[in-house]
This record gives sequence, structure tokens and C-alpha cells, in this order.
Amino acid sequence: MTSTASDAASRTPAHETVEIAARRRRRDDGHEGAGGRVVGCERSVRPAAERPAVPPVELGVRKGRSPARPLTAADVTTGGHSGQFWQYVGMTSETQAKAGHRGIPSNNEFRDFIASGWATPDREPTHRAEVADHAARRRAVLSQRFPGERLVIPAGGLKVRSNDTDYPFRPHTAFAHLTGLGAHADPDSVLVLDPKPGGGHHATLYFRPLAPRDSEEFYADSRYGEFWVGPRPTLADRESELGITARHVDSLADDLAKDAPAARMRVVRAADPQLAGLVESVRAQAGATGSAHEREEADEELARHLSAMRLVKDEWEIEEMRTAIAATHRGFDAIVASLPEAVRKGRGERWVEGVFGLYSRHEGNGVGYESVCASGDHANTIHWTRNTGEVREGDLILVDCGIELDSLFTADITRTLPVSGRFTDVQRRIYDAVYEAQQAGLAAVRPGNKFSDIHAAADAVIARTLHQWGLLPEGVTVEQTLDRERGGWHRRWMVHGTSHHLGMDVHDCQLLLREDYMNVVLEPGMILTVEPGLYFKADDLLAPEEFRGIGVRIEDDVLVTEDGCENLSAAMPRTSQGVEEWIKRVWANA
Repeated sequence: MTSTASDAASRTPAHETVEIAARRRRRDDGHEGAGGRVVGCERSVRPAAERPAVPPVELGVRKGRSPARPLTAADVTTGGHSGQFWQYVGMTSETQAKAGHRGIPSNNEFRDFIASGWATPDREPTHRAEVADHAARRRAVLSQRFPGERLVIPAGGLKVRSNDTDYPFRPHTAFAHLTGLGAHADPDSVLVLDPKPGGGHHATLYFRPLAPRDSEEFYADSRYGEFWVGPRPTLADRESELGITARHVDSLADDLAKDAPAARMRVVRAADPQLAGLVESVRAQAGATGSAHEREEADEELARHLSAMRLVKDEWEIEEMRTAIAATHRGFDAIVASLPEAVRKGRGERWVEGVFGLYSRHEGNGVGYESVCASGDHANTIHWTRNTGEVREGDLILVDCGIELDSLFTADITRTLPVSGRFTDVQRRIYDAVYEAQQAGLAAVRPGNKFSDIHAAADAVIARTLHQWGLLPEGVTVEQTLDRERGGWHRRWMVHGTSHHLGMDVHDCQLLLREDYMNVVLEPGMILTVEPGLYFKADDLLAPEEFRGIGVRIEDDVLVTEDGCENLSAAMPRTSQGVEEWIKRVWANA
């Protein structure tokens, strides 16, 4: 997905959370991808000075209670016992609107009957996951950065799509990275790293394990019950799989309160705002030092560090990326094969999207972001994800898609394809110019260069090309338009940046501060995109008439190596001639 690139101040406005501010900084500085929007995060937050501090939970707590007394769940829950912790936080998952007409029997006779007569489940032993050792090493690195502090990393909860239906659950990336749990993570799970007296941390995974079949949850809970959504793992299953301690989530409130005065506590707020409220209450009840603003800053520092930890991928992560890219290649082959049918079907963009979606679910967890299937002038809308248009002979279709694996690693690849199988002369001219810019960007991907050098290299080619074509205002030189402070005329036809990091998030490592992201020195193991483009809208009166309605982007996923880079998606043709031969070959074998 592409990257936006307007200039902006580096200061974070007071009304933004760290996540929103970080995304804005990268958007304004030219390296946030076009398709990686975080739905539901673009909300306004009042300045800290105007927000009331999160108060201690006084439910049943007497005035004058000594703060030195050890906290228990009774101090931070409504009901005075840990089993009602989730009532305090309003349930980590969003609340559904429940239907009142389902009529499940509730008499004791039915409860006894449905709880009986079940065979002992034939459960295979759970083996240690391959990713477990890699996740343990990541936790060890995190432990070194925050010695003596308790770290709370939630997975997050279910999000309501409408009424009593949820979106598919996707855990917070930091949680997935530190546990190794991807698409099979459980909603409402929480990873807690407790400091050990001799140094280091002890990891505990809190989650809601499989309920017994004599429980009401088994048959009556349409959101969590085994009868409705299938079995969950047991505590023993998770311990065997991940090699860490597992506890029931109902014990979390007591465990967080335990030793709270002795251990500084940080939480990933964006992953679960309600759980973050509980952590803040525990800190306040324990007499935590510093202001609420200082504690918020400490939490933001944790979030930034967790994001930075993913800059350099380990060997296991690199192999996952190779797998995601290979699967995405097969999905693109299917798209190419489907183009004639997309033309015939009508609303062909949806057909193309559906073909890729089929492959994404079969070969992975789904798409890594909303697919862009933009035919004709729609290619000039950077975030065209409506995909409602026709696919017509003679047009180009810009397809920006990526398959996300069950491990949550995702590819992010763009190809611009001639629907008829061959580029027109004008289409080829624009396509080849974008290819030249991408080649320049790829050449800049090598150890020792800065991340910003990639965009600078591709951007210079775009500026020079548009100058040669006579599109810049009269008298404006290439050097003038490349002046960041006073130029930028060429950016009318490529408003986004050229690159972003890629991994478990399509726009990975996005919480880094502006200077850390843009000026980071490239190292072996980093994976990023290179994706210049040119966009000539149909109503652009400053573009040559024959250019109007043509949009081109070429995007590949690139690994920084010891002596340069490896284009991980190089098997997918990029040159105009190569694309034509690809289409011809696929159609011949269809």
C-alpha cells in the first residue's frame, strides 16, 4: 500500500494519542501506506489537561484506607471478588446487542440433561510451537529494556460489527509478536511480564480457557460457548504450546494488584483501553509516583519500543514473509486468469477482489488489508477499496493486495495490469516511467543508507520525468521542485511516499517517532516496500489529454541484506514486457 507525503510539524498535538500522532507524522512525512488505515482509531481525544484523571475505583473502598495495605481484586472490581473483574472493565470485548427471543431452556432438568452423556474428547497432545522459542527471545529483549517493571500487553477483545455479530478477531500486533499467537489467539487474552527478583521477567498468559460441559457457558453463550463457536484451548494446552505459564483471566485483577506498590507498571493502552483503565486504577490505588500524564508517557514509551522491536526481522519472520509473498503471487495469478471473466461479469472490480479473497482465505488468514482493485480512472484514487467499478477492455487495472498468514505476517504487492493483455503506447510510456523510478528506489535499499533515501531516489526520477514531459510550471527546474521546503510541484502526480516497513502489520513499526522512522539506518533483516506511482485523474486539466484516466503503481516487498537487498516478490513480473508475457502465459494455461 502506498505512502502519503505532505509536510508537517514534528510536534505531537495535545489531542492525539501516541498511535494517532505517530500515524499522522508518518503520513505527513511521506512514508505511511495508503491501504493500511486503522478503522476506528481516527477519533478525537481531548487534550490531557482537559481530560479528567482516571480515578481510583472506590467501589466499596473506605475513606482513609491505608494505601500500604496490599491491593486485592476487591479494590478494583465492582463485586469485591476477582470473578467480577470483567464486569468492572465492561468486558474487554465490545458489548453485543443480545436477542431476547432465542428461548434456550433454563430449567435445572435441561441443564442436567445437556451436561450429561458426552464422550471424553479425543484430544491430541499439544506440541511446542516452532515460534515459541523466537517469541521467548523477543520477550527477553523487552525484559532488558524495562528491568524491574511489570508490563501488561493485551490482545484486545471482540469488536461488534452490528447488533450481535462481531468482526473476526485479530489480536494486537504487540501481543502476537511476544506470544507467537496469531489468528488462533483468544479474545480478551493478556500477556503480563512480571519482574523477577534476580533480574529478567516471568511471562504469564491470561485467557479464558475451555469451559466444562456442565457449565452454562458451554451451551448458552453464543459468543464464547463451545456449542456455538467451537472449543478453546485449556490452560495446559497453551503452556505446552508456548512454554509459558497460563492462568484464567478471572485471576488477572488480583494478580495485577499484587505487589503493585513495589513494581512500576506499564500497559499498551491502545490494545485495550478498558484494561488500561484497570491498570491506571491499580496504579492510583497503590500510590504510584508521578502524574497521570507521566504514566501515560511511560505507556507510550512502551508502545513505541514494542513497535521498534519489529524493525529487524529474525529468520523465522523472514521465512513467514516469503510464504506470504508466494501465496500472494498465486493470488495474483488467479486475478490475471480471471480478467476476461471480470470484463464479462459486470462490476468486475468486485469479481477481482473476490478471486483474491478466495485465495487469501484458503492460503492464509485473509487479506492483510482492504484490497485495492482499481480499474481505469479509479486507479487514481489511492485508497480505492470500494471496488464497485467495471473492468473494461483497453483500461489498466491497478491491483494492490496482500495475503496475511495465520501468523499475521502479510505481503503487500501492487501490479498494474492491461486488461486486454497489452499496454497501449501511452500506458506503456507512463508504466515504464514508474518502473524506472522503482528501480532507483530499489538501488537505494542497502545497509548504511537511511530509510528516507529510498523515497528520495525514486522521487528524483519522478520529478525529472515530469519535467521532461513538460508538466511542471514554466520555469520550474527539477532542483526547484525537489526542494522540500519551497517546491513539490511534481508531487501533484505522486502524492504518496515510496516506502514503508512491512511485517505483522502492513505498515509495520508505525509508532516510531518521526525522526526515528525517517532517519533509521537500514540494517540486514529489515523488510520494506518500494512503490512509486504516477496518477493522472480524468479531470486533471494540467495533464496531457491522452494521460487522463491512467494511474500506475508498482510495489514490491524487499529484504535488506548484508550487501544490498533481495526483492522477495521478484518472481512476479515488473517490466511492461514481462507483465504482458505473464498475462499471455496465464491465459494460455487457463
